[in-house]
Amino acid sequence: MDMRPIGVFDSGLGGLTAVRSLRQILPEENLIYFGDTARVPYGGRSRDTILKYARQDVRFLRSFDLKAIVIACGTISTTSLDALQAENDLPIIGVVEPTCRRAVLVTKAKKVGIIATLASIRSGAYEAAIRRLDPEVEVTGRPCPLFVPLVENGRIQRGDVVIETVAREYLEPLKATGIDTLILGCTHYPLLTEIIADIMGPEVTLVSAGEESAFELKRMLKTRDLRADESRQGTAEFYVSERTEDFERIASVFLQEDLHHAARRIDIDQYGI
Repeated sequence: MDMRPIGVFDSGLGGLTAVRSLRQILPEENLIYFGDTARVPYGGRSRDTILKYARQDVRFLRSFDLKAIVIACGTISTTSLDALQAENDLPIIGVVEPTCRRAVLVTKAKKVGIIATLASIRSGAYEAAIRRLDPEVEVTGRPCPLFVPLVENGRIQRGDVVIETVAREYLEPLKATGIDTLILGCTHYPLLTEIIADIMGPEVTLVSAGEESAFELKRMLKTRDLRADESRQGTAEFYVSERTEDFERIASVFLQEDLHHAARRIDIDQYGI
């Protein structure tokens, strides 16, 4: 039994999809979430810049006595996971491998689509992971650079002309390829699940990166005997690098609870080298 908290971080709000899944799958665990809202989005930045930011994010989280970290960010998972794991002496889980395992399991046509940030698509990490698992699976990736800023600004509802127009432009060419499984390769994207599902149709299974990483963490904690007391209810703390009001407004809607005055702002630059 290990009562230390789990750190979770993302470039902004997207990692809340992982937080929601973690609270459902591991309700006894304490969570500390950091959203780098001052520098979102990461997806269009260079690999070196993403790694620099990720190291600062980890450094902040490690100011707490953690037992594990979840990178609730597809961009960081595809570009920086190996470096972060090599530099740190505690378990760090990304979203790529568990998500790809799920996609390979559920596809029947062996045609999988991936939507992610530009940095994630350029890295080829999702495609490489799928080919390692099943070389016969045909993979089609598409960057969706406008999704993250739109989600961060609360444009996530059905009927919103802006997000629906952008989503159709990104997704209709993917649907035309005949895929039967679509990886939401950025943890912001599950906030758009209803819109994406409307466009792709019921014949396409959506696989969420945040949810699969939560299951992966559960397996890891059990294997290493790091689970908290399963009879308790865990807590969650929220930290951001920009205005807490904006974070709380959108996060409260998504997590379906009042986060008023629950988030704290920190100066992420002080965690630089």
